[in-house]
Amino acid sequence: MVVSINHPQSSLADFYREMGDIFNLELKAHNRWGGFRSLRERWLSHLQSTRRRPILLIDEAQEMSAGVLNELRLMASARFDSQPLLCVVLAGDTRLTDKLRRDELLPLGSRIRSRLATEKATVDDLLACLDHLLASAGAPQLMTPPLRHTLCEHALGNYRVLTTLANDLLATAAQRELTELDEKLYFEVFAPSTPSSRRTTVRQPNGAR
Repeated sequence: MVVSINHPQSSLADFYREMGDIFNLELKAHNRWGGFRSLRERWLSHLQSTRRRPILLIDEAQEMSAGVLNELRLMASARFDSQPLLCVVLAGDTRLTDKLRRDELLPLGSRIRSRLATEKATVDDLLACLDHLLASAGAPQLMTPPLRHTLCEHALGNYRVLTTLANDLLATAAQRELTELDEKLYFEVFAPSTPSSRRTTVRQPNGAR
């Protein structure tokens, strides 16, 4: 059982509503104890019948309030914290790491068993991604090899930046009805704009023609 939170910015009441929705339970926001108990019973029943814990994925977890994070910590284990009922995966940027250092969230941070801090993607990683996207689109020869390397070198180690650059090139190529994208197109699209030359007025001395 793998589910995900789609609105990490929710208040505590809306958090319970979403948890009831994704776990197919009718929870009443005003009865927090009832929702707390129903969710734990559902997770415990799943664990006993399958020997596996449900998995809750939360993207953009840095957007979650401290109150919601602590509520999740309390409901996700039983028997005085000795029996985990739910596997929670928190995904976020560096703001999540900073948030977990707050005093009110130290108990949660101490319970995180594994942490994976991703670094910038290498040029080879970006190139493999770009090749995969082109092949999946049915156009593996759309970009010349030099252009692929240029894109990956200027993507700042970020997959999103890479696809944004490639999309801008593709849009221009479509307008021009080009069948192949090369470095020439890259420099035409992303060349830095140069300020227009200013006109200078030369004053002539009095009486000069």
